[in-house]
Amino acid sequence: MAANPTDPIHQFIINPLVDIRVGGLDLSFTNSSLFMVVTVAVIAALTLWGTSARAIVPGRLQSVSELAYEFVANTLTSAAGHGSMRFFPLVFSLFMFVLTANLLGMVPYFFTVTSHIIVTFALAMVVFLTVSIYGFYKHGTHFLGIFAPSGVPAAIIPMVAVIEVISFLSRPLSLSVRLFANMLAGHITLKVFAGFVVTLSGLGFGGVLGALLPLVMVVALTGLEFLVAFLQAYVFTILTCMYLNDALHPGH
Repeated sequence: MAANPTDPIHQFIINPLVDIRVGGLDLSFTNSSLFMVVTVAVIAALTLWGTSARAIVPGRLQSVSELAYEFVANTLTSAAGHGSMRFFPLVFSLFMFVLTANLLGMVPYFFTVTSHIIVTFALAMVVFLTVSIYGFYKHGTHFLGIFAPSGVPAAIIPMVAVIEVISFLSRPLSLSVRLFANMLAGHITLKVFAGFVVTLSGLGFGGVLGALLPLVMVVALTGLEFLVAFLQAYVFTILTCMYLNDALHPGH
């Protein structure tokens, strides 16, 4: 059965654009794949083109690139402390990818890749594996100190350790669900209110008047969604920096 375009969930359906099958694996190039490529291309264009001039008095693109660089660098150093700039390429890439993907999703008929938990979970797993591998590589078994924070009384260390282990292992899930759920819920709400506007507008003069309130809500929610797009990128980034702090300074 063909998908109903007025269905709020229709905008999240993944459609294959180029069918690619290798053995029993479906490696098709989908609309989700396309917009991930578009996201990377937009970031590359912004950073490379925006910084190519290296002008003393920066233009708009150079200013945006420099602001993004300074914002992520300041966030990383303040949250993760000494030695954290070695992770700047990772954190900057994650911030720009999430922010750009969120903003592109606000364009009508574009696909929001961060509304799929498989994408956000993959990003979260990159952070989780980076923290775990670097932590053990740099500190060995001392990295396990994150499960027994300093200053905790010996009598309750076993209970605290169990809680910390559960919290540590749940990080990829919480990090991915937070981003996925906010983007999914926001776009569904926008589509529902937009549907009210279209439906009521077709009911004559009274319907047009009735559509004014949903229209105002759509405008307000659109502005809110732009704010959420930035806030979710920031939250993802600041939590990444906090987790990296564990790898850099375990047990503190």
